Amino acid sequence: MTVLLERRDGVAVITLDDPERRNALTLPLSARLAELVAECEADPDTAAVVVTGTPPAFCAGADLTVLGESREEGLRGIYAGFLAVARCSLPTIAAVGGAAVGAGLNLALAADVRIAGPRARFDARFLQLGIHPGGGMTWMLQRLVGPQTATAMTLFRHVPDAAEAQRVGLTLTTVDGDHDALVQAAVDLAAATAKAPKDLVLSIKRSMRATAAQSCHDDAIETELAAQLTSMDSSAFAQLLAEMKARISSAPTP
Repeated sequence: MTVLLERRDGVAVITLDDPERRNALTLPLSARLAELVAECEADPDTAAVVVTGTPPAFCAGADLTVLGESREEGLRGIYAGFLAVARCSLPTIAAVGGAAVGAGLNLALAADVRIAGPRARFDARFLQLGIHPGGGMTWMLQRLVGPQTATAMTLFRHVPDAAEAQRVGLTLTTVDGDHDALVQAAVDLAAATAKAPKDLVLSIKRSMRATAAQSCHDDAIETELAAQLTSMDSSAFAQLLAEMKARISSAPTP
């Protein structure tokens, strides 16, 4: 069992690397995933996190045989990995190159953005295993794809492939090519974040979380206004403004 961490130009790539078990979530693997997410958050040079799994699968779900008698404690231990992704203060991308099953679907749902390879599929499967969904799956799934698709996936064993996942909004895009191309596409997607002031990135993600829970436009305006004013007092904004003024003043007069 291994979870790998690689850094590419300010983007951390975390890879579940247990291909013989299709990257199934064990208690140690989930704990290590949570540790690495926390490590990335604490690293001032890391601006975003990509989560993926070594082919052929993204993540085959929880290894239920490891839970033993401590059922609630064991389940919460399994949750720890994908909840660390869900709660991460940095922007997160799931690069799903194969099957995301059960708790593996939860891991994909936990990311801010999902991109898929051509072999990706999204399989809730809890019902077929005789176990109730957990870890907030029904909440995350319905918010992304709406109640109809979420019900079909959860109760009717509807398993979207890469094309349908993009159509219903479960993924942002599908990347042709092998797994390396998929991961690089995720890193490239995060490039704008990596180049931006980190404090601003963190602030925007906090605001998006806050406004997602607000039902009134006026409340969202006030939430953004406070953060916007803070950003305008930053040295990064002052520098960018000065650079823009310099470009304008040096532009030839028509």
